[in-house]
Amino acid sequence: MDVQQVKQRFGILGNSPALNRALNVAVQVAPTDISVLITGESGTGKEAIPKVIHQLSSRKHGPYIAVNCGAIPEGTIDSELFGHEKGSFTGAHDQRKGYFEVADQGTIFLDEIAELPHPTQVRLFRVLETGEFIRVGSSKPIKTNVRVVAATNENLLDAIQSGKFREDLYYRLSTVPIHLPPLRNRKEDVHLLFRKFVVDFSEKYRMPPIRLSEGAIEMLTNYNWPGNIRQLKNITEQISVIESEREITPEILRNYLPDYAPSNYPVVTKTGSGSSDFNERDLLYKVLFDMRKDLTDLKKLVIEILQGNGETISSDDRHKIINRLYSEITPHVEGIVGEPIRVEKSASTFETPNYGGNYEVHTEVEESLSLEDREKELIKKALEKHRGKRKYAAQDLGISERTLYRKIKEFEL
Repeated sequence: MDVQQVKQRFGILGNSPALNRALNVAVQVAPTDISVLITGESGTGKEAIPKVIHQLSSRKHGPYIAVNCGAIPEGTIDSELFGHEKGSFTGAHDQRKGYFEVADQGTIFLDEIAELPHPTQVRLFRVLETGEFIRVGSSKPIKTNVRVVAATNENLLDAIQSGKFREDLYYRLSTVPIHLPPLRNRKEDVHLLFRKFVVDFSEKYRMPPIRLSEGAIEMLTNYNWPGNIRQLKNITEQISVIESEREITPEILRNYLPDYAPSNYPVVTKTGSGSSDFNERDLLYKVLFDMRKDLTDLKKLVIEILQGNGETISSDDRHKIINRLYSEITPHVEGIVGEPIRVEKSASTFETPNYGGNYEVHTEVEESLSLEDREKELIKKALEKHRGKRKYAAQDLGISERTLYRKIKEFEL
C-alpha cells in the first residue's frame, strides 16, 4: 500500500514532504514487530501513526489499546499497565489484568511516554527485553506478545540528561523513530485542513460552510500555529459557530488570531534610541541572571580549593575573592549587553550560601569611575527623553522609581 492509499484509508490530509516521509516509514515498518517512537509537537496528530502501523501489520486482528501515560496517576499506573493481584494494595478487591496482558498478540500505544515514573520505566524495559511482566503484588512472571508504539512531544535526549528518562529504555523504544512535522512547516496543508474542518462542522451544526477571502487565506497560511492541527480545528469550529457572515475577511480572522505575526516575515528591530532599546536590554539582563548559578558555584569552588590547601581565609580575603570574580565577569557581560550593567542587591536575585563560619557574602558589584560616568549619561538621556518625568524614565531604564531618585541625588542630576 502506497502513501496516497494510506491517506485515503485513514483520513489523513496533507501533501508536505515531511508528512509523506513519516507515513512512508510507518508503512515500511508496519509488517515487522519493531518498536516505534513517534515524536512531534503537541497537536500534530501523532495518534494517527500507531493506528496505521497496527492496521497494516499482521496484528490487525488483535487488540489495539491506546494509553495516555500522563493521564494515569503515578500510584496506579503499574496496576493499569501490568495488572494486580487481589489484596496487593488497599482497594484491590479482585485480581485485575493490565493492558499488557489484555493486548496480547496486539499493539499497545503509549502516548506521552516521557511522563512514566522511573519504576514503571524499569518494568516497561523488562517487557520490551524479555516479553515478561509481573503483576503488582505477585512474584510470578507472565508472558506477553505485544508490539509497543510510543509517542512524546518532549525531547527525550534532554529528559535523559536531566535524569527524567532512562537511556536504555529510550534506545529500546526508538528502534525506528518517526517525526511528525509541526503545522508551521506544512504551509501547503493549512488551507486544505481548514476546508476539511469547515465541511465537518457545517454538517455537524447544519449551517452553511464558511469561506475565506484571499487575504484571510494568506493570513491563515502565515500564522505560526503553536497548537498545530488541534488549534486550527478549534479555531475553525469557533468561526463556524460564532460568525454570522459566511465569508471571512482578514479583519474577522484576526479576532481569532490575536497573536498573529507572519512566521515567514523577518523580525524588525530598531537600532536608534527608543523604548525598544531598553526592552532588548531587559532580555539581555536575563543572560546575566542565568549566569548567577555558575558564578555562585565558581565562588564556592575557589574558596573550597583554598581551604583544601590548608589556607586560612580571612573575611577580608574572601571579600577580595568575590570582588575579583565580579570584576573578571563584568566586562564579558558588558560585551554582550553593549553598555554597563548595574545589578541591584536583592535577596531574590542573588542568594549566596554561607560557606562556613559567620561569613556572609554580599553581592554588591563594584564599578569603576568610567562605568559610573556611563550610567550617569544613560540616566540623563532617559530623563531628557521623557522631559524629566522620573516614572517613565525609570520604566525605560528597567529600574524602580525609587532607585532612579537615589541615582539622581547620587549623581547630582
